[in-house]
Amino acid sequence: MGEKAGQKTAIVVGAGAGGVATAARLARAGFQVTVFEKNAFTGGRCSLIHHEGYRFDQGPSLLLLPGLFHEAFADLGTTLLAEGVELMKCEPNYNLWFGDGESFELSTDIARMKTEVEKWEGKDGFERYLGFLQEAHRHYEISVSHVLTKNFTSILSMARPSFLRHLFPLHPFESIYSRASKYFWTERLRRVFTFGSMYMGMSPFDAPGTYSLLQYTELAEGIWYPKGGFHKVIEALVQIGERLGVTYKLSTPVASIQLDSNLKRAIGVVLTNGQTLSADVVIVNADLVYAYNNLLPTSLQAKSLKKRIASCSSISFYWAMSRKVPELTTHNIFLADDYRESFDNIFKKQSIPREPSFYVNVPSRIDSTAAPEGTDAIVVLVPVGHMLDESEGQGLDMHSKQDWEGMVTKARETVFSTIEKRTGAKDLQQALVKEISNTPQTWKDTFNLDKGAILGLSHSFFNVLSFRPSTKHPTIDKLHFVGASTHPGTGVPVCLAGSKITSEQVLEDFGMAKPWKDTSRSQTRIVSDIDQAQVLPLLSNFHIAIVVFLLLLAVTVYPRL
Repeated sequence: MGEKAGQKTAIVVGAGAGGVATAARLARAGFQVTVFEKNAFTGGRCSLIHHEGYRFDQGPSLLLLPGLFHEAFADLGTTLLAEGVELMKCEPNYNLWFGDGESFELSTDIARMKTEVEKWEGKDGFERYLGFLQEAHRHYEISVSHVLTKNFTSILSMARPSFLRHLFPLHPFESIYSRASKYFWTERLRRVFTFGSMYMGMSPFDAPGTYSLLQYTELAEGIWYPKGGFHKVIEALVQIGERLGVTYKLSTPVASIQLDSNLKRAIGVVLTNGQTLSADVVIVNADLVYAYNNLLPTSLQAKSLKKRIASCSSISFYWAMSRKVPELTTHNIFLADDYRESFDNIFKKQSIPREPSFYVNVPSRIDSTAAPEGTDAIVVLVPVGHMLDESEGQGLDMHSKQDWEGMVTKARETVFSTIEKRTGAKDLQQALVKEISNTPQTWKDTFNLDKGAILGLSHSFFNVLSFRPSTKHPTIDKLHFVGASTHPGTGVPVCLAGSKITSEQVLEDFGMAKPWKDTSRSQTRIVSDIDQAQVLPLLSNFHIAIVVFLLLLAVTVYPRL
C-alpha cells in the first residue's frame, strides 16, 4: 500500500461523510490510509445527481450544526472557506404549508418569528416561544458537550457524573411533541415545532424531547447550503485526505473483513474480486447492520441488530423543471392534516400515509448553478416505512406487503396536487422535463442500507448512548465503526463528530497522540479588561441598606416586646 517503514496502516470501508473524515484524521495522525468504496462516487447518501445542467442533492440538502463542520476542518488544520466551501444562509428557514390554506414562515429573524407566533398564540405565545428556545438551547448545549463529543463504550459511561446530572434536563423520557405542547397551545404551532423529528427518521410522538435541539440550531444558528451542493463538503474532506496521503479506491466493493486465525482481530479486507489487503486497523463506514451481517462471520449480535428498530425510508423525487416555480422557497414543508395518523402509517404500518407530510427543496432558489437559467431543480422527500424483509421490493400486493411501484405513483400524484392546492402553483406536471426517483429498494441496493432505512437505526432512548452499537467491535480487536448507526448517531454533522470519537479511539489503541487540540465550546474571546466576566454582588447597596434597617429595627423594637 506504499506505506513508509514502520508506518501504521488503516483501511476504511466506505466513503460516506464519516468515512472520509476519519480517513483524513488518521492520515494527519500519521497513518497510511486506503479507502474502499463500492460506488463510483464518494459521499454515500451525501452525493449528487446530475441531468443535463440540473444538479440535485441525493440526500442532505440543509447544513445544520455548523459548529461541528468548522471544528472538523479546524482539526485538519484548515477551514471550510480555505477549501473552497462557501456556505450560503437560507432565509427564511422554511415555509410550512397547511391544508387549510394557511402557512407559517420559520426564520432566524426574531422580529419575523414574533409576528408569526403572535398571529396564532398572541403576546403570551411569543413569551412561551422564548421559553421553548431556552429549553431547546439547553438540549443543544448539553448534547454537543456531553453526548456528541464523548464516547459511550459501556453502560457505565452513562453513569459519568458529568453526564448523569444532565440526563433529566435532556427530557429523554418525554416526546418532542409532549414537550412542545407545554409551550405551544395550538395544534398548528405544535406541528410547526415538532416536524423536525423527521430528520432523525422518527415520529414526533416517539422521538425523545432532547431532539428539540434540531429546531434550536435552525432557529438560532440558521440553515446553510454549500454553494455547488452539499457534496462540496465531502469533496473538500476527500481533497484534504489526499493531500495527507489517503488513497481512494472507488468502484471497489469489499466482500468481507479479514480476521486472524482466532477470529479475534481484524487484519485487512477481502475485495469482491478475491484480492486480499492487509492493514493494522479496519474502520467500517458501511451501514452497520449490513456490515455485521455481510462482512463479518455470523453472530448472535448480527442477528440481534437485524431486529432493532430502524428509522424510516423515503421515496425521493428529483425533478428537472422547464421553468421556475416562484411559489416555492428553498425549503418547504407540507404537513398532513391527519398529522399523527400520517406518522403512525410510516412507523407502525411501514407504509405511505394516505396524506403524507413531505419536504420540498429547491436548490436553484439559493444557488443558481443548480439549474439552467430560467428553470428550477426540485427535490422532494416523502417519508415512508422501511422495507419489511429481504425479499420485498416492487410489484407485491400492497394490502399484505409493500408495493413500492404503486407507492411511487401515489406519492407523485399526491405531491403535485398538494403543492398546487396549497401554494397556488399551476401545471407542475406539464413543466416536468425529467424525473429521477429513489425508493426504499433503491436506497438498499445503492448504499447497502438495511431495510432501505435512510437514517440507519432508530434514535429512541434504548438505541442511543451506551445502548447504540459501539464504535469498536466488542470481541474483534482493531475493528472500529463510524457512521449513522453507531454512536453518536445519524446526520452529516453528527457523523463528523463521530469521526473524531472513532479516530481518537483508534489513536488511543495504538498509543499515538492526536494531532488536534482539545477545544472547549465554552471558550470566550477576551481582548481587554472589559471582556472579563464580572460577578455581580449577591446584594446591591440598596438591598444592603434595607437589611441593615431591618436589623436595626429588630434590635430597637424586640427588647420592648
